[in-house]
This record gives sequence, C-alpha cells and structure tokens, in this order.
Amino acid sequence: MPRDVTEIGLSVKRLQIRHHRTANERLAPLGLSLVQWDALRHLHENPEASLHDLAQLTFQTDQSFGTLATRMIDRGLIERRPGPGRAVRHRLTEKGDDLRQRGRAIVREVVAESFAPLSTTELQTFGDLLARVLHQP
Repeated sequence: MPRDVTEIGLSVKRLQIRHHRTANERLAPLGLSLVQWDALRHLHENPEASLHDLAQLTFQTDQSFGTLATRMIDRGLIERRPGPGRAVRHRLTEKGDDLRQRGRAIVREVVAESFAPLSTTELQTFGDLLARVLHQP
C-alpha cells in the first residue's frame, strides 16, 4: 500500500531531528553543537564565503550566524579578516579545523548508524530519490 505523502515528510523530519539530537550529544565532549560543527565545515569548504553566504549554507539568518560567528571567534575557532571593500570574511583557526575534523568522524558515525539497516543499493536509491526531490523546480 502506498505511504501517505504527509507521513513520508514527517519521517524525513523525524530522521533529521534524530541526527541533530544524537550528533549534539556526541559532539558535546568536544565543546561543539551540530550547528557549530556545521559552521566549521562550511567555512572549510567555502573559505571566501561572505557571512550572508555562510548563514544561508547553515540554514540561519544573517543575524543568527553573526552571533554564532562572534561566539566562535571568542572561543578561538574562527577569525575575522578583511575582505574586498567593506566585506568581512571568516576563516578557520588551527583549533577550529582540528575540531572540524574530529567532529566530522562523529557526525559520519551518527549518520551511518541511521542508515545501517539499508543495503548499499537501497542507500544509493534513497540518495538518488532525495536528490531528485530536492532538485525539482
């Protein structure tokens, strides 16, 4: 019997919340939340991104990401540097990059545990289906 589309949507949300909660629990010994780790990840992948771009990549408002960035600067995880014109850019510090790498292993483990019941073929199909849904106009 086909699943109700609303239930499918709720299942996707439940999975996301499970990943978020579990990752937060496991990242806590590093002094990181999933949101902070995600910011470090995006700074690593987009070293010249503006604060606005980083806010969008991390699903935050500019103001929220600015507050997060300030807290991370205070902890020595990232630093500000001048960009073109009046722009301000951020970059990872050595400490921030170390925590990014350590956190990456934790987040990968959390996600891998969630998808462990799926075969390699099922996981590939699931990924393909999600990509198709996310790229529709």
